[in-house]
Amino acid sequence: MPEISESQRRLAYLRLERLIVTLKLAPGALVTEKQLLVLAGFGRTPVREAIQRLESQGLMEVRPRAGLLITALDPAHPAMVQETRRQLEPLAARLMAGNITPNRRERLIECAKAMTECSVTGDCEGFLDAGKAFDEIMEEACPNPFVCQALAPLQTHSRRYWFASATQTSLERSVKLHMRVIRALLKGDGDESEKEMRRLMDGLLTSIDQVTDR
Repeated sequence: MPEISESQRRLAYLRLERLIVTLKLAPGALVTEKQLLVLAGFGRTPVREAIQRLESQGLMEVRPRAGLLITALDPAHPAMVQETRRQLEPLAARLMAGNITPNRRERLIECAKAMTECSVTGDCEGFLDAGKAFDEIMEEACPNPFVCQALAPLQTHSRRYWFASATQTSLERSVKLHMRVIRALLKGDGDESEKEMRRLMDGLLTSIDQVTDR
């Protein structure tokens, strides 16, 4: 049996996660493992591991003999998600600010460029991709792995709810707030990074309004 690489596991997860976040796998939809194998483009083992991870994050529910249920959107959840992120993300930003290597600096600048371009073109999906890249840099740079482990599923839920109610106005606001955080991080200023991340969390909650199932 061929060995399943970590990259296959990661890519299978990322592809399915993106489909859920962008509502291409619609909230409340019932799908099959066979469908997900085709959508992910990988074999059964990495896809099953991705399904397990998505289920553990509350994005999918395995229903024996019925299929896989994509978790519905709940109007009560965005506030809970952001309330928790507001406690953890500023801490992560503060810790991250002291650990910006030249490589991470370049990647943050690329994120900023990508987000700015998405704001101009109205590309909400592209903004989510850039936001995911930003979160991955944070996970890598933050020296406290427990903070990042707690944040990862919250960030995914937050992106899905944001996308469900996204408008050009909310896109422009989100990009502007991300730019402030990135500028603070590039300066290596922990206090400012913490403050701007808290401002970002408050702004994202404002952007996620009147979420309904699609």
